[in-house]
Amino acid sequence: MPGLEQATTLAPIEILKNIVDVLLVWFVLYKLITIIKGTKAVQLLKGIFVILIGRYITEWLGLKTLQWMMEEVLRFGFLAAIIIFQPELRRALEQLGRGRLFARTAMQEEEERDRLIEAFVKSVSYMAKRRIGALITIEKETGLSEYIETGIPMNSHITSELLINIFIPNTPLHDGAVIVTKNRIAAAGCYLPLSESPFISKELGTRHRAALGISEVTDSVTIIVSEETGAISLSVDGEINRKLDIEEFEKLLRISWFGNTTGQTDTSLWKWGKRKNG
Repeated sequence: MPGLEQATTLAPIEILKNIVDVLLVWFVLYKLITIIKGTKAVQLLKGIFVILIGRYITEWLGLKTLQWMMEEVLRFGFLAAIIIFQPELRRALEQLGRGRLFARTAMQEEEERDRLIEAFVKSVSYMAKRRIGALITIEKETGLSEYIETGIPMNSHITSELLINIFIPNTPLHDGAVIVTKNRIAAAGCYLPLSESPFISKELGTRHRAALGISEVTDSVTIIVSEETGAISLSVDGEINRKLDIEEFEKLLRISWFGNTTGQTDTSLWKWGKRKNG
């Protein structure tokens, strides 16, 4: 029958439309969540969920007065949210008009990486010129919680000024390692395992041995500034790149931490106090 054949033909199309519709909704929700992540809007969403749960609980328990209060909060909450988060909504609409709403997350990540690299370069350059000893370990995939627990918890925003201040001689936190997780300083004054490799140069001190030790048991990246010479070194994967100038340090740190985005490697870096290929 024509009607049955037409219905059979339309059925797969309708199913496909529904699938695409659901996928698009999930995609939009995911992007919105990534955009508001880390902003005040997250706390707003938590509050809305609490109110919604409270609304259904009061209805189930038959608490009429409290139920009415919850309903009034939800009724006027939307207007209150628009007023409270007017700056965030304005920026989102501006980005939507420029076609940058969903590209915002990737761009923000790149800007944050540049900011972190700049903070480390600025602080290391300052300390190297003044021969301020420093030891900074950056967590990657392997967790460093057992070493973080040996230090003083900080959970601080990374800035060059804070990094420099931590390692100023004779301050409470200057002796030990700073451990960085993601884009936060997790702790300072931490103890790292010393390398027991028999191939380590005798001229390397405790900081360098600790940097090698942590790189031998984890995939972390460790920055060392020598207190005696002001030399900059970087340890990763059980190897240490020594006597780096600030440009070499910046390039190697970016590659070791975030990956090689240029597809090139630097063959002029010092390793174990000797040049590669020579």
